[in-house]
Amino acid sequence: MLSSCVAPLLGLPRRAKQLLVLVVDVACALLAVWLAFYLRIDQWGLPVLQQGRVYLVAPLLFVPVFVRMGLYRAVFRYTGMSALATVALAVLVYGALFFGLLLWARWQGVPRSVGLIQPIVFLLLAGGWRIVARFALLSATGADKGPAKGNLLIYGAGEAGAQTALALGMMREFTLCGFADDDAQKVGRSINGRPIIAAADVPDFVARHGVTDVLLAIPSLGWQRRREIIEQLQRLPVHVRSLPGMQDLALGKVSVADFKELDIEDLLGRAPVRPDEALLAKDLRGKVVLVTGAGGSIGSELCRQIVRERPRRLVLLEHNEYGLYAIHQELLALCAQQGLAVELAPALGSIRNLRRLRGVLGHHRPQTVYHAAAYKHVPMVQDNPSEGVLNNVFGTLNAARAAIEAQVERFVLISTDKAVRPTNVMGASKRMAELVLQALAAAPQVEFFAIDGRDEGAPPVANRTRFCMVRFGNVLGSSGSVVPLFRSQLRHGGPLTVTHAEVTRYFMTIPEAAQLVLQAGAMGSGGEVFVLDMGEPVRIVDLARRMIELSGFTVKDEEHPDGDVEIDIVGLRRGEKLYEELLIDDHPENTAHPRIMKAREQRLDWPQLVPILRGLRDAARQAEVEGIHRALAQAVTGYVRG
Repeated sequence: MLSSCVAPLLGLPRRAKQLLVLVVDVACALLAVWLAFYLRIDQWGLPVLQQGRVYLVAPLLFVPVFVRMGLYRAVFRYTGMSALATVALAVLVYGALFFGLLLWARWQGVPRSVGLIQPIVFLLLAGGWRIVARFALLSATGADKGPAKGNLLIYGAGEAGAQTALALGMMREFTLCGFADDDAQKVGRSINGRPIIAAADVPDFVARHGVTDVLLAIPSLGWQRRREIIEQLQRLPVHVRSLPGMQDLALGKVSVADFKELDIEDLLGRAPVRPDEALLAKDLRGKVVLVTGAGGSIGSELCRQIVRERPRRLVLLEHNEYGLYAIHQELLALCAQQGLAVELAPALGSIRNLRRLRGVLGHHRPQTVYHAAAYKHVPMVQDNPSEGVLNNVFGTLNAARAAIEAQVERFVLISTDKAVRPTNVMGASKRMAELVLQALAAAPQVEFFAIDGRDEGAPPVANRTRFCMVRFGNVLGSSGSVVPLFRSQLRHGGPLTVTHAEVTRYFMTIPEAAQLVLQAGAMGSGGEVFVLDMGEPVRIVDLARRMIELSGFTVKDEEHPDGDVEIDIVGLRRGEKLYEELLIDDHPENTAHPRIMKAREQRLDWPQLVPILRGLRDAARQAEVEGIHRALAQAVTGYVRG
């Protein structure tokens, strides 16, 4: 009944709602004055003599205090204990002023004790009506939401779990069945009437209560225990997700849409390694840094981590206008939020335009360049080999040439595991880019040739730039990555498509890869190929199965024809390998960093490489596919045309 009365108020403008709250508070203050006189002198009637001044003074005193304390900015549906404490504090301040005024004025017929009784009654009325209004509003909004979307078990009975339960109680999107926790002292107790169970009892509890969703709400949980919990829950028919941001919890604004799917680190199951802060800052702090491909998956993450190291200026080079705009705006917000005094310089341009590169590097004079711009999708480059070669090989050569001419101190190429014994044009083009930089690193003077087909005959250029390469495997969450693809397919009910039942890949998260790139680049003295430790390779079909089960579904196959989601084997794409490798030589050298190794790779001198590059240039410019393959096979060890 009460909820039906307050439901129409939800549609009022915000100003009207604030005015309504103010009017109710004024009524409560006047009623509290009347009750104070009644309780003190048993006076039922209207005020006499100077008592009327008390009725006038009460609103004039409390309204400014309540406004100053922000009580008319609060959203009632999200009002909790902190808001009630604010009401109590505001009434305390008002009560001191009110009592002091009555002591000073000494109005006839106004006992001084009224100055103590009225604030106490006012506190009960102002706080009480807010509590009633909150539950009435929650009831009204909950009625509009319809039935709950599922039965929820919160894993974690600490502060985060309790706040999550409170927020979800407001939203009415789940029926909370209980909590699970590893702390034996909490097991057997309850939170707001919901039991706390032991971890070992979760499977039985899920079956008895029809739990459909489990929310991990233990932010401080160690990696090893978190992995054990996820493996336990993977065997249950529940959708596992993780906690939203603590800021949203504090505001009480949490809905099912705010729940996060499990982090990619949870799917990888690998312990993170803390970065070496000295290595991170070595080539960044106080310097001018340039990132090519700044709007891409790796490039944008490099930019985010670079600005945190406080370079003097970060130059963002990107050929995609919207990609450049997006990362520039994001970095501006990040710098403002964290108080980072970093000059951001967005530069629109392509690495295939040598004149533009010369202009950008000549103007900004960067000391460090991270070259992340590349075409990286295997099937796309396989079908467009000319564009792939011109961008990945000769775009890299352009960037390196401009860096040498601008006397850049360090140039770091972002490479890929597909450069090792490649079976596709993309991998071969990245290995050619590595060979270019290896050759340049060993040449104190370089005589360049024109990529546009006209040999310039320019004099040799002195080379003081230190070149190095960082090679790693697939990054999860990047454009074209398998995890976003699987999540999209899951949202549409499947099937999940896998190219081959035995295909395996090395995986790393984008932040982890970018962090290691910055550290590896700082260790280079010239010509090194650094290889990141990617952990154990992962079978893609196992990753697909894991994602299905952690989403609360079952795999549909021959053994389980009644399952929910199928995994379709669609066949290897052109140029795709079953197994990727990180090393051409199987004997890498260790470095000071546990996750970074140094590969021993054969290289060609610049005079040896130039004729091959000229042949590759001519074939690519004329779109001669056979000529491209022949030129790549001349230089790239183990290249097999896919």
